[in-house]
Amino acid sequence: MYDCKWELDCIRNISHLLLPGLKNDPVSLRIEEIPLAEFDLSLSGMRIMNMARILQVEKSMQVHGQLQPVVARVHEGGYQLIDGFKRVYAAEDLMMKSLQCHLLEIDLTQAKVLLLSYNRLHQSMEAWEEAMVLQDLQKTHSLDQRSLAQLTGYSRSWVSRRLALIGRMGEGISSEIMMGALTSSQARALIKLPRGNQGEVARVITTFGLTSRQSDVLAEAFLKAKDEDQQRYILAHPEQILKNDQMDSEEEIYDPRLSSFGNDLMQSTGIVIQSVQIMLSRLGDQRMDMLNETEKVIITPSLQQTSQYCKKLTEYIDHLKIHKSEQPDER
Repeated sequence: MYDCKWELDCIRNISHLLLPGLKNDPVSLRIEEIPLAEFDLSLSGMRIMNMARILQVEKSMQVHGQLQPVVARVHEGGYQLIDGFKRVYAAEDLMMKSLQCHLLEIDLTQAKVLLLSYNRLHQSMEAWEEAMVLQDLQKTHSLDQRSLAQLTGYSRSWVSRRLALIGRMGEGISSEIMMGALTSSQARALIKLPRGNQGEVARVITTFGLTSRQSDVLAEAFLKAKDEDQQRYILAHPEQILKNDQMDSEEEIYDPRLSSFGNDLMQSTGIVIQSVQIMLSRLGDQRMDMLNETEKVIITPSLQQTSQYCKKLTEYIDHLKIHKSEQPDER
């Protein structure tokens, strides 16, 4: 049987909310089978559309069925979903007719607080989603950061960081985050940039699939550029900036279990992996289809040479045979 103790704790945390003009009836909880067509998904605007996660949930539900109820509140003759958006999307794809649902008799503000509370345990909300909820609460009820902290149970510094994340971001970047094209960790690097430059730096980050650290390094380099020409060079050749950062941090990469040569080899793999990631990102860029015949003739020999080096690298690695019994236990 599904253990909902943690869920009852979440409800207890919001059952005492006392805000002017809001309903403050005791919170009740019941489980019912609800047809998919009757779910109100209006709160989904504060959740990021992550197709990879939806597909994971869909695969799980296809094999195991619904493992835990979704959560909704009774609202205007329907059921406003609070938790379980991915399960609903997956159920629709699987052509299911209904889902088990915990129904709550709570007001809209309590529902939004629960939106944060339900996802706190498993940390399944991105920072941007948390910021969206806080911003909505702030605008809807004219709450300051102290009131938001008291309402949600988070610290004032946490609330401040989340609101700063969303407050300094351009509208175009916000859309990319909500569509899942840009992660919250990548977006943090863009906060320090003027809004007018965020878009072009974001395009480089997504094109090359940069990590949060790499995104931060790129944004810092862009800010320190002397003029527009240097900024354009940085955006056109981000691998140079990332290569320099890798060289600067090489001394920090050291494994005491390895010899000097072993550590050199490990550092080399890091450089190669980074370069290959950049190369694969460029080869997968839609602009590859826009190359004219002259460009292809010029570039092809270098690509063929790259392929030959990759084959040579594979041969060397194949010679490094490690018997299965000698490998460390990964459990």
